[in-house]
Amino acid sequence: MIRKLLLLFLLLLLAGILGFQTLERAWEEPLAVSGDGVQVVIEPGESLRSVARRLHEQGVLRHPDMLVLYARWTGADQRIKRGEYLLTGRLTPSMLLDLLQSGRVIQYQVTLPEGITLSQALAILGREEPLDPVLVDVGDDRIQALVDPYPHAEGLFFPDSYHYSRGTTNLQLLQRAHRKLLEVLEEEWQERADGLPYETPYEALVMASIIERETGLPQERGEIAGVFVRRLQRGMRLQTDPTVIYGLGPDFDGNLRRTDLADDANPYNTYRITGLPPTPIALPGRASIHAALHPVEGSTLFFVARGDGGHEFSATLAEHEAAVRKFQLQRRENYHSSPEKP
Repeated sequence: MIRKLLLLFLLLLLAGILGFQTLERAWEEPLAVSGDGVQVVIEPGESLRSVARRLHEQGVLRHPDMLVLYARWTGADQRIKRGEYLLTGRLTPSMLLDLLQSGRVIQYQVTLPEGITLSQALAILGREEPLDPVLVDVGDDRIQALVDPYPHAEGLFFPDSYHYSRGTTNLQLLQRAHRKLLEVLEEEWQERADGLPYETPYEALVMASIIERETGLPQERGEIAGVFVRRLQRGMRLQTDPTVIYGLGPDFDGNLRRTDLADDANPYNTYRITGLPPTPIALPGRASIHAALHPVEGSTLFFVARGDGGHEFSATLAEHEAAVRKFQLQRRENYHSSPEKP
């Protein structure tokens, strides 16, 4: 009898050892993940059981119940974070649980180039599939509420590359861009040169947006800023085409006409108004903001596009008119007024 009980005990012990080894092998068995990896999205409020079942149906996770039972036993099922994860490499069920608790979700990147308008920025964000497009156009009241107390949202978002995760809204990304713009503008304003014709940082931002649209050449920004600052100081009109074009909006067909330059109804027509236009005309980068606040000293008051992406600067009207005849009236082949902007 004792021998039979001993034998039974040994058999149960062996079964337990074999069972434990089987469970251990199953727990250490890597997930079936392809070379490119597998994306899994955990929605808000979704349970681990739902996620495990979906991975099992996809052929990724062989033992979903074991994963769920272990997670419940350890409390890991209560620490799962929502988001989009990428499963790659030799990932075990234990490592999967660690990943889903870490919050290390997939990061995407979107770039808002310098010199674009807010409308163009929204269009770029609208093409980002992982972003939630809660804002449809620039007329959304939430945009104006975001930039309050500024009277207009144009130019108040910093052009840069931004990382985000799936489910982020385009409004949230614009909030980040707005905060960044205010930080950069304040930093540059505190270090501004003396004697500038701006009463507020916002006026400097307006100027920076004009500089941004006038040239893409880094070495020209300070010189162009100098021209515009001197014109303001002397009471001269800025007479810059990009402001007129911005004021025309969708009516601009690519051809700026004399009638456009004579239009008194366009509040952005710097050929008719004195001083700065009412708002920025684009999203200026730090370099243009810095140039607006640190203009190059000199005597130039005019400039004209040479046709190679750069500009010819002149101190007198006679010099300027000669430059216009040279570079505008006798345009060379492949003429372009400035480096290509978005």
